[in-house]
Amino acid sequence: MTSTTTHTPLTTELRDAALAALERLGATTPVVEPAPGVEPSSVDEETLSVVSPLSGQPLLRLRRDGAAETAAAVGQAAEAFTTWRSVPAPVRGQVIKRLGELLTEHKADLAELVTIEAGKITSEALGEVQEMIDICDFAVGLSRQVGGRTMPSERPGHRLMETWHPMGVVGVISAFNFPVAVWSWNTAVALVCGDTVVWKPSEKTLLSAVGASALLDRALAEAGFPAGVSQLLLGDREAGEALVADPRVALVSATGSERMGQQVAPVVAARGGRYLLELGGNNAAVVAPSADLDLAVRGAVFAAAGTAGQRCTSLRRLIVHESIVDDVVARLAKVYTGLPVGDPRTEGTLVGPLVDAGARRSMLASIDEAVAAGGELVVGGTAVTVAGAEDAAYVQPAIVRMPVQADVVKRETFAPILYVLTYSELPEAIAVHNDVPQGLSSAIFTLDVREAETFLSEVGSDCGIVNVNIGTSGAEIGGAFGGEKSTGGGRESGSDAWKQYMRRATNTVNYSTELPLAQGVNFG
Repeated sequence: MTSTTTHTPLTTELRDAALAALERLGATTPVVEPAPGVEPSSVDEETLSVVSPLSGQPLLRLRRDGAAETAAAVGQAAEAFTTWRSVPAPVRGQVIKRLGELLTEHKADLAELVTIEAGKITSEALGEVQEMIDICDFAVGLSRQVGGRTMPSERPGHRLMETWHPMGVVGVISAFNFPVAVWSWNTAVALVCGDTVVWKPSEKTLLSAVGASALLDRALAEAGFPAGVSQLLLGDREAGEALVADPRVALVSATGSERMGQQVAPVVAARGGRYLLELGGNNAAVVAPSADLDLAVRGAVFAAAGTAGQRCTSLRRLIVHESIVDDVVARLAKVYTGLPVGDPRTEGTLVGPLVDAGARRSMLASIDEAVAAGGELVVGGTAVTVAGAEDAAYVQPAIVRMPVQADVVKRETFAPILYVLTYSELPEAIAVHNDVPQGLSSAIFTLDVREAETFLSEVGSDCGIVNVNIGTSGAEIGGAFGGEKSTGGGRESGSDAWKQYMRRATNTVNYSTELPLAQGVNFG
């Protein structure tokens, strides 16, 4: 396939690599090319541009799905649900088992697309696909365990129990920073629960979505099920809004900004649907005087600089005891100074690019605002130029010491900025920690069991994820993932998160010859 677009050598290399990976994944790439003699700009309104953060330039254009295509996809998923819901859960689990096998076989191919589109270093991209494989394993086991419980009835000759049933169509809206893992968390669990899925990925990571969706379509086809069980939308805001508003969508699982969640929730609630929101995180770690500082520094660096600070669980704030703060900052600054920034495909690179130039502008503006509020820029916070990728948004991760938790610190800037604050007593550290709108992930580094237990208790962290002697990022799929406050309150992945994808029915069975009423009511 050829293109009329002029590419730099790096962009051409990335484009060819992406198309080759998609071919190996068995994906039919919905590439739109202008007809001979037609200017590319004339098809812009009907297409979406795929831009790699590695080069900062467009690679190719894909079809754009709008409101009509969204309605059709939801209709197909709703039709498929009438059959899929009656398939035994263990049989549905075998489809997910096959998906896990295909992901294992094509792990490197899908990871390559994640690197090209999201800018993750190779090991992190491979780790994201491994998350998909892990959730498939979890969901296969779940397919033989989903069920309610039986409870004692107060009436003789009666059985009181709960049953769980598929809900219907699940709409999944995912973000660029985990372009395939978040979809798999939702989809693997939703499918074994008997739901069908319509996926609207981020416009920034369309190729990764095409590749992942192709593997699931293959798993379904091999088992003799229609592709309608899983639908993919390559759309922008119009498709997302149509998906959220469609009354046939029983549950909307949306991952993104707090602002996006504030728009999604009222629309879904107004039509009586359910929503599962995974929104912003302004995550903090407390470093106590007893902490193993080597451990704390290693944990903080990965959590703050990994994925170029573009995880919802990235470490944004480090709250350090005043007796050790100078030592901790000096250790961090030494590591930050040597962090290799560059092409994420290059061995040894630890920090890839930000997703686009807008993210870099936001980062630099936040640093300026922090300094104006009395902060001290310790290290980093500058743009980095990578040869051959002058349009890309590379940046040196930054450390800023803050005298107080100013407004800029209370907002999430999706970039590698680590604000360092101090405290004198643990209650003060917890108060500072909790004094932000978000409530996703948190951590404390301490060897004092009382401090650790206090942080884990009802008077400690108010987040959905609370860790001890480990950073804020890098959650395992076995635990439910999600946060409180403006983070949305949703839970995905492991534990009993499956309950959000099903409807519960309370059943009473009378196997006696009498008809006693509950609470001793006499009506006769």
